[in-house]
Formats: sequence, C-alpha cells, structure tokens
Amino acid sequence: MLTAGGTTLAVLAGCLTTSETGDDRDSDEAVNGTQTRDSGTTGTATSTATETLPTPVAGNPDASVTVAVYEDFACPHCKTFDEEVLPQLWSEYIEPGEIRYEHRDFPIPVDETVSWQAPSAARAVQATAGDDAFFEYADLLFANQASLGPDTYASLAGEVDADGETVRNAAVERRYDPAVRAARQRGIDAGVKGTPTAFVNGQQVRATYEALSSAIGEAQSDST
Repeated sequence: MLTAGGTTLAVLAGCLTTSETGDDRDSDEAVNGTQTRDSGTTGTATSTATETLPTPVAGNPDASVTVAVYEDFACPHCKTFDEEVLPQLWSEYIEPGEIRYEHRDFPIPVDETVSWQAPSAARAVQATAGDDAFFEYADLLFANQASLGPDTYASLAGEVDADGETVRNAAVERRYDPAVRAARQRGIDAGVKGTPTAFVNGQQVRATYEALSSAIGEAQSDST
C-alpha cells in the first residue's frame, strides 16, 4: 500500500448512482451463470460467470472495528480517496492491525465498461494471488484510472505477480460479476447512493481521514 504525507484533502463529493440496479441484467441470471450483456460491451455477448469470492480484507480480520468502503474503480472521487485518505488509514490503523478493512465493489457505473470490468480484473488477482495482491492491484487501477482497459489490466497484473492473460480474460468476460453484484446489492441495502461511501462498524461515516479516524476511535472505546 502506498503511503503519503501531509494533510489529507477532504473528500466532500462523490460519484452518484442514477439507478438501483447498475446495469440491465437480471441478478438471478448473473448468479446462475448465463449472462446476456446489453451494457458495458460492444454488441451483444454472452459469458458464463460462476466465480464468487469473499470480500477483500486487509489489516486484522478479527479486529473489533471494521471499516468498509464502497468504491467504483472508474470514480475520480474514489481515486482521491485511494491516494489521499487510504494511505493514512493504512499506516495508522490497517498495518498495525487496529482495524479490519474491507473493500466493497459498487459499480455506479461511472463508466459502463470500466466500472464492471475493472472489479473483475481485481477479483481475478485476489483469486490467484491473494488479498494483499488485490489491494496492491487496486492501487494500480486507481493510479492508471485514465487508461483502464484490457491491455492495462493485463500489464498491471504482472506488477503484483498475477498472470496477465488470466486477469485480462476475467475482466473482459466479467467473470466475477456474481461477487461484484452481490457487493453492490449489499451497498444498496445499506443505503449507499454514491462512491466512495464508508462505514465504521456498520455506521455510515464521511469518507475523510478525520471523520474515519474519529469514528474508529469511538468504536474502539465502545468495544473496551
């Protein structure tokens, strides 16, 4: 995880969702495997997507405080969060094992293709190289947000010791849509309307370091 010094800029804005479903595919079809794609692709394509994965976790999985953040890899405000807020959380709370940190996918979608393909690329890294590699890869996706696409997914995979073609194919086929859609639905059920949206022990908190740090401190006090 990258670290940064200085004062974190407040994340005051976010990318807002305009629908409750994200794209026009039936969720039962996504879970059952056969998907007809009418968005996020050129033309009409079908793919079998059966892979599901647990939520990517960093820090102490058994910590009394859980910070969960819903993000869209195509959202510029999520990029700001990843580059200016998360590094401080990482150094102060995640790396020392003070919290359990969860990345949760929430394609708004900001971009009909990238918002759905990028999380499948990241989940392919998670599946083949583990959660630590997932978070490193997520950093790379945000750092290269302006050029995300199949070639970028493949080339970045090599930087975290994952197979580029496996990651590229997972992205293009949207292989991990069941896991991505399940995370998105969880967010909708929790009242998520945009990204980034953060929760501390289930309570929504502004996605700034100051707000999250305060909420973490309160949650730690409540658990003692």
